[in-house]
Formats: sequence, structure tokens, C-alpha cells
Amino acid sequence: MRMARIAHPSGVAFVVIDGEGDGSHDIDNLVAKEIVDHPFGTPEYTGREWPLGQTRLLAPILPSKVVAVGRNYADHAAELGNAVPDEPLIFLKPSTSVIGPGAPILIPPSSQRVEFEGELAVVIGRPCRDVSAENAKSVILGYTVANDVTARDLQRADVQFTRGKSFDSFCPLGPWIETELDPSDLSVVTELDEELMQDGRTSDMVHTVAHQIEFISAIMTLLPGDVILTGTPAGVGRMLAGQTVSVTVEGIGTLTNPVQAR
Repeated sequence: MRMARIAHPSGVAFVVIDGEGDGSHDIDNLVAKEIVDHPFGTPEYTGREWPLGQTRLLAPILPSKVVAVGRNYADHAAELGNAVPDEPLIFLKPSTSVIGPGAPILIPPSSQRVEFEGELAVVIGRPCRDVSAENAKSVILGYTVANDVTARDLQRADVQFTRGKSFDSFCPLGPWIETELDPSDLSVVTELDEELMQDGRTSDMVHTVAHQIEFISAIMTLLPGDVILTGTPAGVGRMLAGQTVSVTVEGIGTLTNPVQAR
């Protein structure tokens, strides 16, 4: 099931997407069916629906927090000259960094090197703490596509990650949440102006999705709608104003955002 959040002619709604396509070029084939209240639990339909092309896709969820896992692909750690950590290396991105498909990534004037990082993202479905890896699947609502945008020069200058990862618009999510997916071996591809930049697979993760949830939930309570960014494969690179970046995760779809100067 694909669950999304849309702006429609009379407001904003959570919906289930019916039809075939990845949402990038085929929205006329897709229908958005409104659900009651929120996407958690078994959806109840209001009876209202719209052709997806007559709506605007928003970030599929508004998390209380985004927990990201760094250096979770050995090839990415190597390209930045970093060691692979024994345990998940986590950091937080603020909820205010979240944007949806088509919204611009804004290059702040304080950075000269803003980079893309295409990733699989996990959306939490219920409040949880101290979740074992064996039970991790039970707390997952579904999966979406993410771009962990990073001001690399500021990250390196500060040593820690907060400033370089936290600017408004630095966490695109979308196009929707796929609830029925095996995350163990999916293609993760990033294109910049239609040029292939990243081409990895989630099977190359150092720490699996289940291990990440076990590790993070031992530290902090996860709430419905919270998002975990699971790491990026090699091939990260600089984005410039005027360019367009697209991240595609197999089994979910494509997340595309233009890049603009702030």
C-alpha cells in the first residue's frame, strides 16, 4: 500500500495511492483516495478521491524527529576518508528540515558545498522503546525515499553534524510511504540533472534496518511518524542552484527536487 500526504483543491489530506507508476512521469494514471485522520492503523476511507495530477504531493509524514545513520555504507565512508563505525553513528535532523517532492532545496549563503545523499528512509508506525531487532518490523509503518542534504564544508569545519545537516529544506522525503516492502536488498540511485551519481544497494548496509531500530530505540523513544534515514551509498556530490536532483529507491518510487539559492 502506498500512503501519501497531498494538497488537494480544498485542503490537505492523507491518502492511499491507487494505480501503477513511480510518481515521476505517470501521475495521470494514479488516484489519491482520502483516508480519515492519519495513516496509522487500518485506513478508513472518506469516499473522496482525486486524480493525483490534480493534487500536489507533500512530504508524506511530518516527523517529530529525523534520526539519521552516518557511514552505514563502507564505500561511502571510504570516499570521505572515514572509518566504518562498529555501532551505528547517529545524528538528528530537525523536523523543520523536511520538505516534499518538488519543493526546492535551498543552498544557504554560509555554505559553498551542499551535497546530495540519496537514502532509504524508515517511517515508524507506533510509539516504541527498547525494540529488539527481531521485533523491529512490528514498529514500522513503511518506507519512503530521502535525500540527506548536507553542507559538507560546514560539517567538516564543525566536526559534528548538526549545522551541516539541519538547514531548512535539507531533508526531502517522498513521494509516498510504501507499507509492503522488504528493505534488505533494494537499489538506491541518485541522479543530478539526469546524470547517474549514486548506484548502490541496501544489501551493502553495514547495519541493517532492524539493527538500526534496535540501537536507536535503546537510546530514545520513537514516536509514530518519526523517520530513520538509513545511510547513503558512495557517489555523493555537490549540487548547484539551477540543478535538479532525483533519488529513486526500488519498490517505492522517485523523489525529485530542484535546487535554488536561498
